Amino acid sequence: QVQLVESGGGLVQAGGSLRLSCAASGRTFSNYAMGWFRQAPGKEREFVAAINWSGGNTNYADSVKGRFTISRDNAKNTMYLQMNSLKAEDTAVYYCAAARQFYGDKWPHYDYWGPGTQVTVSS
Repeated sequence: QVQLVESGGGLVQAGGSLRLSCAASGRTFSNYAMGWFRQAPGKEREFVAAINWSGGNTNYADSVKGRFTISRDNAKNTMYLQMNSLKAEDTAVYYCAAARQFYGDKWPHYDYWGPGTQVTVSS
């Protein structure tokens, strides 16, 4: 089992920045690829970004490319999502997830999920 807990969400004005963290416990964090997903009210879950076990391979949704950066620190068992130039349409609950392989945007293959953190961007 891997337990995941997100933090760092909040209310920010459009154009501002936030950094989300995802703290992992349980199994060896570096054994897992990780991803960020989000879900806005009334919308389906949406892929945001993913990172492989070492951090050497990442991918992003087109909607966040150039604005968001995913990273991880295996020594701290933590993954991050730096979000810059935030827009109102980024408002959602953000979830981190862990998978045994690098599945990118394929959310059904992720085995463990955190409870989520709310990000609200005011326009």
